[in-house]
Amino acid sequence: SVLSLDGAPVEQITLPSVFTAPIRPDVVRTIHTNLAKNKRQAYAVFNKAGHQTAAESWGTGRAVSRIPRVPGGGTHRSGQGAFGNMCRGGRMFAPTKVWRRWHRKVQVNQKRYAVCSALAASAVPSLVLARGHRIEEIPEIPLVLSDDVQSVAKTSKAIEVLSKLGAFRDITKVKDTIALRAGKGKLRNRRYVLRKGPLVIYSDDCGITKAFRNIPGVDLASVDALNLLQLAPGGHLGRFCIWTKSAFSKLDSIYESKKGFQIPTASMLNSDLTRIINSDEIQSVLRKPKSIGIKHAPLKKNPLRNLGAMIKLNPYAKVARQAEITRSRENAIKRTAKLNSIANGQPSTAKKPSKEVKAIGKAFYKKAVAESEYNGEDYELFTKWLGKSNY
Repeated sequence: SVLSLDGAPVEQITLPSVFTAPIRPDVVRTIHTNLAKNKRQAYAVFNKAGHQTAAESWGTGRAVSRIPRVPGGGTHRSGQGAFGNMCRGGRMFAPTKVWRRWHRKVQVNQKRYAVCSALAASAVPSLVLARGHRIEEIPEIPLVLSDDVQSVAKTSKAIEVLSKLGAFRDITKVKDTIALRAGKGKLRNRRYVLRKGPLVIYSDDCGITKAFRNIPGVDLASVDALNLLQLAPGGHLGRFCIWTKSAFSKLDSIYESKKGFQIPTASMLNSDLTRIINSDEIQSVLRKPKSIGIKHAPLKKNPLRNLGAMIKLNPYAKVARQAEITRSRENAIKRTAKLNSIANGQPSTAKKPSKEVKAIGKAFYKKAVAESEYNGEDYELFTKWLGKSNY
């Protein structure tokens, strides 16, 4: 709705497509950081600072360090270390130079993308409130006024307009935050600091800049030269913007005329993914969820101890195990029968060696003993210390 200077709705206007751009805090923060560096002024220390003396090192052999020392005598300064950053009156480490890379180049399309994102965020009441603006009494966001406000030339009239719209509460907040700046800036024509108030965006300046420029916290910008540093101060989205009707209507034509640039669109038109998934349209075509229990990692089994794991690796293991069990069972039965027969006094059924086998053994032993005898005067007979044999 377009509001009159009294706060009454006058007509309806179409929302420009730039307000549907995706809100990207990461892009805005990065572009703002780089753009803010382009206002810096070069600074450096005096190039001769710390070197305005004819100091030379005393060299070695005098039990002092080799730092350059001030020449002469008759004063405390003579003999003191000089030049080094660790010396009193010496230069700083890595003296600053004016040829540092102070500024940053930013691509035009990136700046346009960030401005679109900042404009879209300015139309979200929750983001505007989160940034600290007091918009509880505002009829709607974005706030669009009739073009009569561009002809307001007096600050008193501008304050009256803001009061009728409910926007003066944000100005009061700004006034309450005015404080002395901390640091040397107090001496450099920037003595006070204050928060940001509304941003008034106009199309034609018929006195509106002179009317609003003296109100604390209020900034003005032409719709033809929107600046990210004003739309997202500090890189924070959600600046409270007050539009004139002509400026608001001009947004579409401005972005359509930019060559090689299209207003970015979000990959999802509705970012409420939970609502989409739980909608009747989606749930009606989905199959029922599978009731699968919790899956755990399979336990690794030792095939040497687990027969099932061994059978998977070697199917013959089952047959071999059954044969082994059968064989051990039969041996156990034989052993039990043998022990019972021995306990009952029955003679053992084990075969004894025959006479022919014993004779072969005796003959082999006699031959082994004869072959091991040592002959000679330095040797004794092997059989003497071996002892007499029964064979």
